[in-house]
Amino acid sequence: MTDELPTITSIAELVGYVGDDVYVRWSKGPDADAASTSRDSLTGVELPGLSASPLRIEPWWADRSRELWVARRLFDYRHLRDLRGPDVRAWVLRGDEVGRGPDNEPLVRCLDPLAWVADEALLECEEMVNAQHSEEWGSLDRSSSGR
Repeated sequence: MTDELPTITSIAELVGYVGDDVYVRWSKGPDADAASTSRDSLTGVELPGLSASPLRIEPWWADRSRELWVARRLFDYRHLRDLRGPDVRAWVLRGDEVGRGPDNEPLVRCLDPLAWVADEALLECEEMVNAQHSEEWGSLDRSSSGR
């Protein structure tokens, strides 16, 4: 299945996938996820779906840059590739939301894998986010938090 997926190479291209039931997920891909669900990393509890980030643009975002919205969706969890191994990649899927995870993220059942996200698009998202010059905003990486 995954060999047949197209690859998104730019944020503008990813914007074309935006929709109410479209999500980005960081994992080894649809084949690896087909027979599984996510687990809560704190407790090990099996969750009722796959953790994913919605690509739906919220109404309050109004007429702001759709590219920046999508870039920050990718930026939020880009650390998962380093945390979970070299085969972990971002990919886009159409899915049904079946619950909320412990970080209030959507848990989804994948209905249709849509595309891989290339490194070029990830680099572009990082550049877009960094260009905002916000000292109060960053990824959702907990691995460097103090214990």
